[in-house]
Amino acid sequence: MRFSAEDLLSALLEAAPRPTAQAPRDARGLYGLVDHHGDLRYIGSTSSTDQTFYERIHQRHRTGSEGMSHYFSAMYNSGRMWRDRTDALTKADGDIAKALRNEFVVDHCRAVWFALPDTEDVARLEAEILSLAPDHAIAWNRRRMQAYDEPVDLVEATLRRLGWGVREKAAIERQRLRFLSALVAPVAAPAPKPALIRQARVTPFPKGPFRFFALDVETANNDRGSICQIGVACVRPDNSIETWVTYVDPKVDRWVFTYLHGISARTVQGAPTFGEVLPVLRDALNGATVYQHSGFDRSAVAAACGNCDLPVPQWDWRDSVHVARAAWPELRGNGGHGLASLKQHLGLMFEHHDAGEDARAAAEVVLRAEGVQPVRTQPPVPTGQIVIVDGEDFDLIEDDDNTVMVVQEPAAASMSSDPNPRQHAGRHIGTTEITQGNIDNNHIYLRSFFEEFPADAIGGSNRASAAQREIAVGCGGATVVMTDLDGEKKFFRKRGWIREFFERHGVRAGDMVTVEEVAPYSYRVALQRSLS
Repeated sequence: MRFSAEDLLSALLEAAPRPTAQAPRDARGLYGLVDHHGDLRYIGSTSSTDQTFYERIHQRHRTGSEGMSHYFSAMYNSGRMWRDRTDALTKADGDIAKALRNEFVVDHCRAVWFALPDTEDVARLEAEILSLAPDHAIAWNRRRMQAYDEPVDLVEATLRRLGWGVREKAAIERQRLRFLSALVAPVAAPAPKPALIRQARVTPFPKGPFRFFALDVETANNDRGSICQIGVACVRPDNSIETWVTYVDPKVDRWVFTYLHGISARTVQGAPTFGEVLPVLRDALNGATVYQHSGFDRSAVAAACGNCDLPVPQWDWRDSVHVARAAWPELRGNGGHGLASLKQHLGLMFEHHDAGEDARAAAEVVLRAEGVQPVRTQPPVPTGQIVIVDGEDFDLIEDDDNTVMVVQEPAAASMSSDPNPRQHAGRHIGTTEITQGNIDNNHIYLRSFFEEFPADAIGGSNRASAAQREIAVGCGGATVVMTDLDGEKKFFRKRGWIREFFERHGVRAGDMVTVEEVAPYSYRVALQRSLS
């Protein structure tokens, strides 16, 4: 029997949620996590044929470390269920808070699953499902939502069931106070905690020159002036795109669209107000062409200006929807010209409902309509390759524009300052032996030559402490991955592409992998087969 992504997605969306403890101990495949409201929020798959639904859902997501990809643990790490797992001084209280969180998930959260035979290409099906899933069903994927506020009444219900005494209740109350303190002064506790945005000033805008801009906003509620995020894609003369993004504190009490974009009042705590952001934008975009995808963004800026009693900037607004209609009339009545439809038709790679991502997508629509292949990322990407945005759980998105796969493509050649990139031999920086553990867990150890990588591309042990800059990693074929490096484990943080690399080359334990630097912040990984 063949399984289609559409049918599997429907099965997950329509399945009756069940307690995590009922997850099968002898089956694997695709699953979803359901929050305490009864809403599906995450879709994933068992990571290997050795991991069952029970192990993945009940033991990992429910009881794992909250700073990692254990989503129940991460999303309910708040209030009396909060802990800082790196703080030895509060370990005793933190362990009690974590035990409460584990039991809360048992009582109030659920999961769905669909078993698949081990012969199925689960990774491919998962990627296809994630590309089709509605935003609300994958709001936890890639941490697009912040941790929930403590559901006080439900926590009280769990405490009544547990029958905890004075000692335990005192411990979790101390944790609640520490959680509140961490929100006020996050610098004092560097451990993973609910994400906060702390901006003493507005993020500096990139320096030009630029050909044009594309702007996108997200709002907190139905008031168009309730802007909570602004993204601007800045297109340089060489068609490279640099994206500027800032959260905005709209100073509202009603947050209606958090389920859609994952931004909440906690996310924007400490962020600048619209009145503080506007002068930066006014100066940067003065006299420039500014694209929006539909008329919403212009009206939102005008509404926000009205809320702040500020004059509306007179930018040269253009609509990339009109550009797309002229360039691809075949989409009229066949999916339309919204970003979701253009994403599929043009092979665009972006996360919808993130202002920076949507702005960049609108800019790419304009460049594609001009007949120009945009230079998608900085640093330079090796010629003849496309970028794959690699998610934490192998969320693969493929580009359908075959023209960028041609080595002689002029636009692609302009990505590198090397006058003859096809002859670029690269600088060998290290060789590493592949172990069975590497193959099982989809990573490549870089320990023996880790110091060869740029320091500003090396981050901490989790995504919350990722480096500010990424490197481009090519692995043959037509793919390039943008990632930073895990400074603790000393490997590439994004690992989904490594699975494909191992499978494509039939990598075995004992094989050697070489890493070359082909340009600043750009690397090539290649297999050196063992002779045994």
